[in-house]
Amino acid sequence: MEELIAKRYIKAIKGSFDEQSMQTMSDVFNALASSFKDDKFVGIINNPNVASSDKLAILLDAVKSADSKEIDNLIKLIVENGRIDIIPAMAEEIRKDLAHTTKTYSGVIYSDSDIDTKVVEDLSSGLSKRFDSKITLEFMKNDFDGIKVDVEDLGVEINFSKTRINTQIIEHIIKAI
Repeated sequence: MEELIAKRYIKAIKGSFDEQSMQTMSDVFNALASSFKDDKFVGIINNPNVASSDKLAILLDAVKSADSKEIDNLIKLIVENGRIDIIPAMAEEIRKDLAHTTKTYSGVIYSDSDIDTKVVEDLSSGLSKRFDSKITLEFMKNDFDGIKVDVEDLGVEINFSKTRINTQIIEHIIKAI
């Protein structure tokens, strides 16, 4: 639900901001979203005994460094409509929209064995050419038996499981006999 509301806000403001302003807004909302990981901050924001004007003052003070009337007005609108809790969702939606606009995506490579940085770079460049975008991949070691490449914002997931390949080879041999 929060994502849908956040998308409506982003759609409404997107037309009046250029790419640099959207990047600034993304930075500001990411900083605000990280504040929602602090229990004290969430306690104050969700406390019904704290006046909306005090919540507004806290949020405006947090975004003061951006020095943007548009961002200030957006924060005022969010507080006025009682939608403070959608700020993390807005940060994520702004990030996704900016990634889509600039065609710059990031993804993760999962595997149980170590992968050389050269292979990671080759996979990044290959996917970048394939999707006509700039894709940056990061390696994360986990217990996946094979290699899995996940670029969530593009909706791309590629995986090669050792177990699945072995099963398919066995099935193919059985069919051949």
